[in-house]
Amino acid sequence: MPPLFEQAGSADRPAATGETSRTIAIGERTVAYVLRRARRRTIGLSIDQRGLRVGAPARATLREVEALLVEHGEWIGKKLDEWSTRRPPELLQISDGVELPLLGTVLRVRLASGASRCVWNLLTEQPTLTLCLRSPADASRLLERALRDKARTLFDERLAQYAAQLGVAPPRLSLSSARTRWGSCSPRSGIRLNWRLLHFPLAVVDYVVAHEVAHLREMNHSAAFWRHVERLCPDYKAQRVRLRELSGTVPRF
Repeated sequence: MPPLFEQAGSADRPAATGETSRTIAIGERTVAYVLRRARRRTIGLSIDQRGLRVGAPARATLREVEALLVEHGEWIGKKLDEWSTRRPPELLQISDGVELPLLGTVLRVRLASGASRCVWNLLTEQPTLTLCLRSPADASRLLERALRDKARTLFDERLAQYAAQLGVAPPRLSLSSARTRWGSCSPRSGIRLNWRLLHFPLAVVDYVVAHEVAHLREMNHSAAFWRHVERLCPDYKAQRVRLRELSGTVPRF
């Protein structure tokens, strides 16, 4: 099943343009799902806080889609039940000494008085980021700004490296703060990467970057596409699993 770069989203988020909300009876259970037609070769299933979402190629009939849902009914029911019992992530209060995951290590945030600037110290055993604040109320905003800047620098480096390996021009990069996608690629607008990827180990970040760069060659999830991903990220299967496991651990502030 193709990977979906999604993290926990709002359960009551309406279907986007090009998506259709439907229901299906699976055993004794009525399951709601969102069907999205996309440029892909296979039917993909994704379950998160929003429920069941199905991506299908235009040529797939509704009968084929729903036959697959029935075939995987046990898995669907189990995952829906797991998500229904998960507690929503609590907002992290930014106080002096609070710690955040950063590229496989732990970042300690220090607060100080100052003129709204950020001071990184990555040379110590534990990296630190000092937020110089005019007001404690500015802490979350300044922290996000610092992490976004760090993410952009890292993503630019990785995109340039992988684009060179595939022999394509470095794409335009934009940062996303979406709650439901880790990355996306468009022939017109370039690549969008979620700055919160910075909370994951570098190997996971590289998988997401490689995935999106591979779309510059193949705008689908065909076998050819996955060969490009494997060329850029040989252990992509393991990192895809890690991404799914870590998706629910991203701090919110």
